[in-house]
Amino acid sequence: MSVDAVLFDLGNVLLGWEWTAAFDGSLTPQDAARFVAEADFQALNHRLDAGLPWDAAIAELHARDPWLGRVLEEYRRRYPQALTGPVPGMAELVGELRAAGLRLVGLTNWSAEMYVHAVPAAPAIGLLDGVVVSGQEGVAKPDARIFAIAAQRYGLDPERTLFVDDSDPNVAAAAHLGFRATLFTGAGALRAELRRLGVDVRA
Repeated sequence: MSVDAVLFDLGNVLLGWEWTAAFDGSLTPQDAARFVAEADFQALNHRLDAGLPWDAAIAELHARDPWLGRVLEEYRRRYPQALTGPVPGMAELVGELRAAGLRLVGLTNWSAEMYVHAVPAAPAIGLLDGVVVSGQEGVAKPDARIFAIAAQRYGLDPERTLFVDDSDPNVAAAAHLGFRATLFTGAGALRAELRRLGVDVRA
């Protein structure tokens, strides 16, 4: 086969994640939109993934607007509810790939403080040979350094490793570094890509 390893993103590839699910209807869509805009949540979440401590992030927002700080603090408390369970079909695919003898590694942008919730929410993550967690490394995708960490730590040959992620910038970064790279849109499409690359998985 032309690939002997798969490097998986976790969030929305093996495990569903939706931050507003943590509030279970207690945060209105209007308040969620306000929080995303005023907290610059996308950038803040990336900083948390890259190692910013939650206490520091909460204090930073609280200094700007106590409401923002309270929302982030409540999100931290309810964080497990944001993990919406295994992505359909992916646990079965991980099992097939493990049985086929491929090396399976995770590469995730995830806060070090919150990563403890990953495996309980999606047990297939525990079947991987290992996971590189951005918050533990202090650098996050699409930075080339975290791909280098994964390749070196787990002996991955980029040309024989399929990188799977739901983020276009991360897929582009991996491809630039010589990985086989594919944008995740569902288990069925990933199965088709694996078969195209010569991996014996069922249709």
